[in-house]
Amino acid sequence: MNLQGAVAIVTGAATGVGRASARALAARKCNVLIGYWRSQTQADAVVAECEELGVQSLACRGDVASDEDCVRMVRTAVERWGRIDVLINSAGTTKFVDHADLGGLDGDDFQRIFAVNVTGPFQMSRAAAPHMKARGEGAIVNISSMSGVIGDGSCIAYAASKGALNTMTRSLARTLAPKIRVNAVCPEYIKGRWVLDGVGPERYEEIIQDAEERSRLGRVATPDDIAEHVLWLVEGAALTTGECLNVDAGTSLG
Repeated sequence: MNLQGAVAIVTGAATGVGRASARALAARKCNVLIGYWRSQTQADAVVAECEELGVQSLACRGDVASDEDCVRMVRTAVERWGRIDVLINSAGTTKFVDHADLGGLDGDDFQRIFAVNVTGPFQMSRAAAPHMKARGEGAIVNISSMSGVIGDGSCIAYAASKGALNTMTRSLARTLAPKIRVNAVCPEYIKGRWVLDGVGPERYEEIIQDAEERSRLGRVATPDDIAEHVLWLVEGAALTTGECLNVDAGTSLG
């Protein structure tokens, strides 16, 4: 896909992988809508970073668990640029609960995590798909996790939601072909605020060190590392759809 002059929506783009993906797309001269939920200040900073790369960008607040907000984000992009070519579903949430602590999660936890991590990408894809089909080409990339492949991670609800997202990625790829490609990236641990805020500084350092030691490549991904794989699935993987790409530096090899 030629990204020059194209339009992308990136949810969860104020921080982490979403921010890195937005910047990577902007570097390829793709205009970017920065979807965010909490921090307008951080979202505006990403807008400025993208515009420094010579493209147009704007921030749009919305909760992907709300279908109305998803439709509004898509409408905002179309009203601004008249098209949508790329959707990166990066918005996500979790609750850090040891898997052995079954009492640490309740039904509300599951519903919120699934609403953001599964229903959100579905609603965003449903809203964006007609505009991609109208252009004859589109690419959707879901930010999933190795938690959905091997059942580990921040909590059981999170792992289950990412497993569901992987299955939905394949279902949407089948349904939206041939004009729209749908893929997912499945990182292991990623350096940055997500894990740091969830477990605290001391535990964070232990987790990252352990992940490096378990990794066949001896390293843990950064948001920019994951964004490079996202960009490849958008820009270069013309014959790839329905794939959930493990980006774990070989950790799953055992």
